[in-house]
Amino acid sequence: MRDFFSQLLKKLVQIFSGRNLRWHFLAIVLTFIIVETGFDWKFFVFVSGVSWRSAFFPALAIGGLLPIILPLVLLLGAYLTKNKRTLTLGIVEAQAVILGSFVSSLYKTFTGRLQPPVHFHSVATKIAGFADNSHAFQFGFWRHGIFWGWPSSHTTLACAMAAAAWVMFPQNKIVRTIAFCYAMYVGLGVAVTSIHWFSEAVAGALIGIAIGMVVGKSYVKKA
Repeated sequence: MRDFFSQLLKKLVQIFSGRNLRWHFLAIVLTFIIVETGFDWKFFVFVSGVSWRSAFFPALAIGGLLPIILPLVLLLGAYLTKNKRTLTLGIVEAQAVILGSFVSSLYKTFTGRLQPPVHFHSVATKIAGFADNSHAFQFGFWRHGIFWGWPSSHTTLACAMAAAAWVMFPQNKIVRTIAFCYAMYVGLGVAVTSIHWFSEAVAGALIGIAIGMVVGKSYVKKA
């Protein structure tokens, strides 16, 4: 257990160092572009009126529960079957979830971005009564909690888990396809349902990929 947490600290340093910083920089740059061009607000207005919006609501539950359930199931399965490969995958996914939660919450603590003004509408939303608050960042410490804001934690965790699996199973097209579809569905889900701005999903995806690659590469030889 002590080794598990010491590895977490080492990987956290790796996530914010070297070439991995490019993913963070790209997330910031793309967020700036998406916000300043007004695409965040335009996307929000568009999805507020689409008929297929309800198809993405399950993504919120899946993105919230799977990061908890999957590592536990893998670790329990490894304990019962004594399968080292399953144990390794369980540890990898657990570390991806823990680091993803910490990094996304850390960013949110200091960015303080306001969430879209309305949520959970399956029919056209009357946007006229709402002001465009897609530019509303409240930089500082703990100015808007760590639930809402930049980046999307749902997307960060989904992409961290998916990227870790992608790295560990380079030849398994089925695992890679499932991982990709899961990450895409959750990322689009939080944006389409307006839990997060589109740019927050994009940033979460990029930061999650960085986290997943760091964790996955450290165990790929053991899988």
